[in-house]
Amino acid sequence: MEHAVVLFDGDCNFCDSSVQFIINHDPAGYYQFASLQSEIGQELSKKHKVPEDVDSLVLIKDGQAYVKSEGALMISNHLTGLWKLAFYLKPFPRALRDGAYDVVAKNRYKVFGKLDSCMLPPPHIRKRFLDK
Repeated sequence: MEHAVVLFDGDCNFCDSSVQFIINHDPAGYYQFASLQSEIGQELSKKHKVPEDVDSLVLIKDGQAYVKSEGALMISNHLTGLWKLAFYLKPFPRALRDGAYDVVAKNRYKVFGKLDSCMLPPPHIRKRFLDK
């Protein structure tokens, strides 16, 4: 099975919740995960030329990195349920979508806080995490 990789801010409660949400709505296991702070996350960011100022979710799919709203919408396309419909927001101007995304990303620590520790997923989920 082909996989895509979601890079996320390993210190952020909102990003952690987003990863949990993706896991819960991706029963086929299409997405794998790595924190941006990890060795593999940094390697993938460099390899796919992710801008250094991007510090939230990044999707790596088919050899290309998708950031900000583009990444979030691409992720939604493989989720179960009505979440697939979010993909249809793509026709909205990217500047508008990224503007909304940036507001959430900029305030995520203030609103959602930082993690003191990471969750330990069960083995069947743990194998989807690429962190070394």
